[in-house]
Amino acid sequence: MESTATVAFDRSTQLKAFDETKTGVKGLVEAGVSEIPAIFHAPPATIKTPKPPSSSQFTIPTIDLQGGSSTDSTTSRRNLVEKIGDAAERWGFFQVINHGVPLDVMERMKEGVREFHEQDPEVRKGFYSRDPSSKVVYSSNFDLYSSPAANWRDTLGCYTAPDPPRPEDLPAACGEVMIEYSEEVMKVGKLLFELLSEALVLNTNHLKDMDCTKSLLLLGHYYPPCPQPDLTLGLTKHSDNSFLTVLLLDDHIGGLQVLHDQYWVDVPPVPGALVVNVGDLLQLITNGKFISVEHRVLANGAGPRISVGCFFSSHLMANPRVYGPIKELLSEQNPPIYRDTTITEYSKFYRSKGFDGTSGLLYLKI
Repeated sequence: MESTATVAFDRSTQLKAFDETKTGVKGLVEAGVSEIPAIFHAPPATIKTPKPPSSSQFTIPTIDLQGGSSTDSTTSRRNLVEKIGDAAERWGFFQVINHGVPLDVMERMKEGVREFHEQDPEVRKGFYSRDPSSKVVYSSNFDLYSSPAANWRDTLGCYTAPDPPRPEDLPAACGEVMIEYSEEVMKVGKLLFELLSEALVLNTNHLKDMDCTKSLLLLGHYYPPCPQPDLTLGLTKHSDNSFLTVLLLDDHIGGLQVLHDQYWVDVPPVPGALVVNVGDLLQLITNGKFISVEHRVLANGAGPRISVGCFFSSHLMANPRVYGPIKELLSEQNPPIYRDTTITEYSKFYRSKGFDGTSGLLYLKI
């Protein structure tokens, strides 16, 4: 029987060999693998979990943002604030329609991500890095060396606000549309943070004044078809370390699931919609009123599946600001349940623990 040390050494060797290809999971598919490497084998218990009863009780809310502008009627705005607040409090996830992002920009964004990941491997390699401070990063599994199992996906990412990369630093396949799409998502984000502020009975600009919209990280995910989807995951269970995440999904291939009442609930693709979810930092500053829920992506034999996540956060900025529960939300009956932290401190902890299946907020719990 092999010793634990031998098994651990073999895993380490496999991880290093995979990483050094610099072509990610797509490189494995291009090589024609019919069985996934052992480093991708997820613990069975993390994959096979009960599905919820077929009921509207287990359908994430869809919210029409029409009527949310500050120039719209007070009644329309108030109704929208109530819906957004309820979704953020009960689900932590919701879809939005009539959000103002042009459909052609959304389609070009998804196509650009596809083109980048499907171009010549030698071109992709030029962007491959494990340094999160790089202007543009292409990699597979940011937590490759710390997670229990690697995920079946590759990612291209960069910070597009407040200081976007120079055009010459961006991939030719999608650089231009990354900036254009980010500008549109920023508009949506500013509206969402206004509505969420009002749902907390705070000043309309309260969350924006806390720099919640100051920075935007765009990640273009590529999930290749998997020859053994029952043995791995596209993305392990986790919550986001952002204030808010805006997600553009593939119109044709599902796989995103949200943990709600101990059930994994499917998030069906809705053409033209954006998926919005509360991040850890928003749960922190609202003292748990808005919830950052765990979610995951199943591996799929079909594909590829494309998604684009935009994360409102600021963890690579030199931001000394301390974040904790908003004072106006606290009382004797509602004391703080989290300690104060900085974005830098929390992000370092989040990255070091990787997607290990636990919430990073436990680290801050009082």
